[in-house]
Amino acid sequence: MDYNFSEIEKNWQKYWADNKTFAAADQSEKPKFYVLDMFPYPSGAGLHVGHPLGYIASDIYSRYKRHLGFNVLHPMGYDSFGLPAEQYAIQTGQHPKITTEENIATYRRQLDQIGFSFDWDREVRTSKPEYYKWTQWIFIQIFNSWYNKKTDKAEDIADLIAHFENKGTNDLNAHSDSEVQFTAEEWNAFSEKEKAAILMDYRLAFLADSFVNWCPALGTVLANDEIKDGVSERGGHPVERKKMQQWSMRISAYSQRLLDGLETIDWTEAIKEIQRNWIGRSQGASIQFDVANSKHKIEVFTTRPDTIFGVSFMVIAPEHELVNELTTAAQKEEIEAYVKYAASRSERERMTEVKKVSGAFTGAYAKHPFTGENIPIWIGDYVLAGYGTGAVMAVPSGDQRDWDFAKKFELAIPPVIEGQDVSEGADDRKDGILANSDFLNGLSVKDAIAKSIEVLEEKGIGKGKINFRLRDAVFSRQRYWGEPIPIYYEDGIAKAYPTEKLPLELPEVDKYLPTEDGEPPLARASNFTYEGNPIETSTMPGWAGSSWYMYRYISPNNTKAFASKEALDYWKNVDLYFGGAEHATGHLLYARFWCKFLKDRGHLNIDEPFQKLINQGMILGNSRFVYRDKASGKFISKSLRKNYETISFHVDVNHTEGVELDIEAFKTSREEYANAEFILEDGKYICGSEVEKMSKSKFNVVNPDHIVERYGADTLRLYEMFLGPLEQAKPWDMDGIEGVHRFLRKLWRLYHNGNNEFTVSDEKASKEELKSLHKTIKKIREDIERYSFNTGVSAFMICVNELSDLKCNKREILEPLAVLISPYAPHIAEELWKQLGHSGSISLVNYPAHNESFLVESSHKYPVSFNGKMRFMLELPADMSKDEIEKTVLAHEESQKWLEGKTPKKMIVIPKKIVNVVI
Repeated sequence: MDYNFSEIEKNWQKYWADNKTFAAADQSEKPKFYVLDMFPYPSGAGLHVGHPLGYIASDIYSRYKRHLGFNVLHPMGYDSFGLPAEQYAIQTGQHPKITTEENIATYRRQLDQIGFSFDWDREVRTSKPEYYKWTQWIFIQIFNSWYNKKTDKAEDIADLIAHFENKGTNDLNAHSDSEVQFTAEEWNAFSEKEKAAILMDYRLAFLADSFVNWCPALGTVLANDEIKDGVSERGGHPVERKKMQQWSMRISAYSQRLLDGLETIDWTEAIKEIQRNWIGRSQGASIQFDVANSKHKIEVFTTRPDTIFGVSFMVIAPEHELVNELTTAAQKEEIEAYVKYAASRSERERMTEVKKVSGAFTGAYAKHPFTGENIPIWIGDYVLAGYGTGAVMAVPSGDQRDWDFAKKFELAIPPVIEGQDVSEGADDRKDGILANSDFLNGLSVKDAIAKSIEVLEEKGIGKGKINFRLRDAVFSRQRYWGEPIPIYYEDGIAKAYPTEKLPLELPEVDKYLPTEDGEPPLARASNFTYEGNPIETSTMPGWAGSSWYMYRYISPNNTKAFASKEALDYWKNVDLYFGGAEHATGHLLYARFWCKFLKDRGHLNIDEPFQKLINQGMILGNSRFVYRDKASGKFISKSLRKNYETISFHVDVNHTEGVELDIEAFKTSREEYANAEFILEDGKYICGSEVEKMSKSKFNVVNPDHIVERYGADTLRLYEMFLGPLEQAKPWDMDGIEGVHRFLRKLWRLYHNGNNEFTVSDEKASKEELKSLHKTIKKIREDIERYSFNTGVSAFMICVNELSDLKCNKREILEPLAVLISPYAPHIAEELWKQLGHSGSISLVNYPAHNESFLVESSHKYPVSFNGKMRFMLELPADMSKDEIEKTVLAHEESQKWLEGKTPKKMIVIPKKIVNVVI
């Protein structure tokens, strides 16, 4: 029979589904191995060829571990809440649930046809009530917890209340925003509303005023990663900074533990460093500056308290709570204009834009804590309200941004280090001797830091402090298509929805837009109340459901808990996680936070969710461009453009063959091109090309359906691995896929004769055949263990070429070869295994081990050169001595021909390498 990949692949995919071949056992004597992919958001566009890259790699590894005798859990699901489905609902009126389910059906069909070994019985969808019931349950646990710094973990809020009842705030060491002090008697005398307000400052899920990225056009708060170049990633709408009351998560309580945990997991140093920088641990001092002629104080944090005498001005964020209080009447108009300007800029812009210096003077002054001198207070958008205290003591001699600001507004730049030259820029040296610094003069920087903290604490105007850049995570979203937050309000007090009544399901609404009053879409629901009390109308962010989904796969149908204790004890954490590096400061950080919290409260027995992380690179698109003459409207072939003034635009890559345009397909693609005219070169229209991100807007998306239909899933799997190292970005190029498909046909022919009849011999394999097989076994195992899948494909190709040259059809070789290639190309491997006379799936057959004895070289082929030019090859025993090699080479008839009776001047012999005769 011929290699009918289409029929073979469909048959085996049906077999796997019918027999639940890849179902993981909940308990097993086999060692467990949990392989996980970051689950996809099911968009309407379906998969393009870039999406399966990580899935194919994880599938190869999963199949490999099954062959090695592991009980492998390899699940898949859908991160199915999200903004795109909601935007489509706003445009069409179709419920996001319908859109999402249609998209999931497309994804499932595409994933199945690529042959992934997922345990589909464990599928999860974050938008299903039976799933988000447990997301809501976890939120309630976080809401009902506080962080005890004494025990360094989250504890029940009831324990905090008991502490207040017995001791007030005495002997309390909690992670909190509150500075309120009270006795037990005072606490017990507070009203319920006063108690609730105090507790909100301690809860790990809390309601507070926060500066957020507000997108008026979308009517919702956006996360930083949903904003590109100051506008919303979806739709390109303007985004502004706005103070709103929002639910947040007190992730900052876990800053040090999140840092420490990085030392216990096997992630790339690059990802760890991104998280370290995001968490941003720094050691220094907190300093209080009194505002002149005011009761207000401004707190700053600095890592260089030794430079206190170099402070010549202060800068507070435009959103700082004291801006209005400090602004004088004369400066009011300028300050208001500047605050409005700053609100239109994203945090990312403000952090990265260093050339554009802007600010405004408030008219107010602070008192220098040591000299008592007046220090002008400015606002500037390079200071962010959410970082530190939202205020900086500007030391322009040692900080470049402060220096730029001082230069722009002609402020003083006093040097504080001996020999400091600040004429051309800041001198941010971390060593040297202090000068112009009163009691710090003559001290080294290190000693001056310690001395300055000591004096600050003595005077009661500051203290040594460890600070973290990590901010609490805003949790509210003013959207419809998300998990309802399980909070209701009784007399204005936020209370947890009863857990026994979960899930709190999404209500029906007439529209998916905010209300006319600007309330979130859930406010449109009729009677969205609990016992007559209004329920929170914001929904959870996308990262809520993805912060714990790895545990639900373990116990997907459990109705009593998010996962059973037995299952959690068995599977523990994810052994191998595949996903994009772009999630380093979002999903990966939040998932680690939730894991540590759930462990604190006794619901997990692990401290980190993902033991090893592999970041796959991106498959880039190979865009094509056409060129239109501005004058005539004709389309000009690429190399003829110099004679015309043209404009270029993307053309669908599916309407090209290589760089040649399929003119008829192009003309029928859009009505406006129906009568298009072309100026050709050699009878062809040649397009321009460029490697870019694969995107619908660039018309460079390649649908895997087309590849599978034309070449088969096994070809797609092998080709995506063959493109290059997994972790690197690489362009999609159709030119190489034919070669991979020919390789599979060549593999098939090893098992079949010229008439396509299955023909495998039981004859004993030759040394050459055994050597080819066993060196490949060794290479493939080494490559898979180090996730070098591209070199594995190359090794298979070399092996099949060698066996084809040897005309090998021996069972002793071809049976282990089928198992060897099974993780990469499972469909053809299953079919060949069946033809070899075996029943059942190849997926659980023991993986072949290499035999080192077959790899020992008994002989070596020497290239024999005369005066550096290779003249012939001579095979000699591998253990032959140098003297014997010389004698044998010189005695050979080919050598006699090149010597022409002459005596060699010398011979260079490198055993198992070369022989060179100098004459």
